[in-house]
Amino acid sequence: MIETLEAFSLAFVDTIWGAPMVALLLGGGFFFLVFSRALPYRYLGHAFAIMAGKFDTPDEPGELSHFQALAAALSNTMGLGNIAGVALAIVAGGPGAVFWMWMSALIGIATKFFTCSLGVMYRGYDSLGQLQGGPMYVIREALPRAFYPLAILFSLAGLIGTLPMFQANQLTALINSTLFAGTPPVWSAPLTGLGLALLVGIVIFGGLPRVAKVAVATLPLMVVVYVSMTLWVIVSHWSAVPGVFSLILSEAFQPSAVGGGFVGVMLIGVSRGVFSNEAGVGTEVMAHGAAKTREPVREGLVATLGPVFDTLLVCTCTALVILLAADWQAPGDLSGITLTAAAFESTMGVTGLIALGFVALILSTTTMFTGWYYGAKCFGFLVGARWQPWFRWFFIVAVVFGATVSIDVVFNLISGSYGLMAIPTMISTLMLAPKVMMAARDYFDRLSRSSAE
Repeated sequence: MIETLEAFSLAFVDTIWGAPMVALLLGGGFFFLVFSRALPYRYLGHAFAIMAGKFDTPDEPGELSHFQALAAALSNTMGLGNIAGVALAIVAGGPGAVFWMWMSALIGIATKFFTCSLGVMYRGYDSLGQLQGGPMYVIREALPRAFYPLAILFSLAGLIGTLPMFQANQLTALINSTLFAGTPPVWSAPLTGLGLALLVGIVIFGGLPRVAKVAVATLPLMVVVYVSMTLWVIVSHWSAVPGVFSLILSEAFQPSAVGGGFVGVMLIGVSRGVFSNEAGVGTEVMAHGAAKTREPVREGLVATLGPVFDTLLVCTCTALVILLAADWQAPGDLSGITLTAAAFESTMGVTGLIALGFVALILSTTTMFTGWYYGAKCFGFLVGARWQPWFRWFFIVAVVFGATVSIDVVFNLISGSYGLMAIPTMISTLMLAPKVMMAARDYFDRLSRSSAE
């Protein structure tokens, strides 16, 4: 039974994450970059000002401030994919996969600007009359009725893709390999899963505002701790750092041992990069669509900061530590977060392991908190908003289930579902891109006039 499930999940993810998907995401992102004349990159400074609260409008429609919306989005994107996903990418595709993760993030900046601007521009009302954002509402509100099946596809894929199984699985693996080392997994895994389910339940029953408050309180500290850990490792192995960057670049185009050649390494890197920063997937649109603003472009600019923090900063930290430790060359039974843990332990000792545990706890739990919100919105869109509260119980059960199953099955199902979500998100965004640019020209014209006065 387990072998059949693993084979199915592998076939599923391989089918979804083929060359057409990479062409859609990278090609679509490159189109957004050119079509916007690199506008999101030119206004990154303005995006930081918006995030800092300079343009907050608390009386406008929505639930979250700009910073809270970004924190909520990052609490899902900045998850264990940044730690475990990077390790899985390096084992499967070698150091070259890291380069393609960077490329997915750089192009993802443009993609996020368009998708998240649309998330505010075309917000819609659910069956209870509450204002909502997300690709399914963009499709329903902005495209002809013939495209409505894309909204259904996004919501169905979102029910699986936003489940907490990957986070629960990897955090359980870390806890069991450290605190419960030697304890049979048949006992430790379910107990850990139950503990995580209790913690998740306490937060998600408080709704999106509580999720955002937790993210705002914990994520900045996590980033500081993780970057500090990485800097310690880099300084300790300073002479090897240039060689690591050289290895990443050379293996990206001429892979020597793993990854299935150039195309294979690119597919692995892009898929893991998108799993990390979610550019083009559409999940982040649901968080940014809850921002308190009537300026879609303003929230689109805030969203562009996501890939910068998520992939270019945190994922790079993980990659450097793993490659400097050299454990990726012979991982043995290590996979995902256990490989990253071994890398930190070999470079920083027990202190590194404890610090990683702290970071992993924050990343996994905040991702699960936001994943509930995304999944509930997809569930409400499909069956009616009045049934959304029941999704909490299904989500909590999924935490326990994820803690006890194979990492390969979990990762493949979640990653494949992310790919399915990207199809309706990218198609609708490509079709509506001119609307975003019209709004952007209007916004920046008004901004320049107000600055000149």
